[in-house]
Amino acid sequence: MDNGAAARDEWPQLMALAQSGDAAAYTRLLTALVPVIRSLVCKQVVDDVLVEDVIQDVLLTVHRVRHTYNPDAPFLPWLIAITQARAVDALRKRGRHRQREVRDAVMPEQAAASGAEWHSSSDELALLLEQLPARQRDVIEQIHLREMSLSETAARNNLTVSAVKSLLHRALSNLRRLGAHHGRS
Repeated sequence: MDNGAAARDEWPQLMALAQSGDAAAYTRLLTALVPVIRSLVCKQVVDDVLVEDVIQDVLLTVHRVRHTYNPDAPFLPWLIAITQARAVDALRKRGRHRQREVRDAVMPEQAAASGAEWHSSSDELALLLEQLPARQRDVIEQIHLREMSLSETAARNNLTVSAVKSLLHRALSNLRRLGAHHGRS
């Protein structure tokens, strides 16, 4: 049964043709990729709705970065890297969303009772953040408070993702050190 999908060994050539504007080759390639992407995503994501969202995100990313593929290089590792990154991003985003849902589910009476503690810890966090170097503070605020991705933070600060990861690691280490010191005083 031929569904018009291309065999795996054809993918590099089809992407090269797609890069030069061949719409038919691009359609054949994408048709072949969807089941492979689905299989890769299902290894990381169990929610069917999220699986479909990630597949769409992977296809959009492939479209957006197709110019970066080197037809002389293996295609599958390139696709796997994109798929894994999109799946991780979706899971992180969902995790942050669920954390917000749990926080929002706190009853008003509970919130009023713990309000003084929250303001106190919030104020302490603000004081600790002020003690960080400006770039580290910016990265912490963008990733952990504004929920930006590593790539969004990198673009916003004109840095590489590796540099953002390094700044984030240093910032978190400094916050732990400062927090430990603050807790003893």
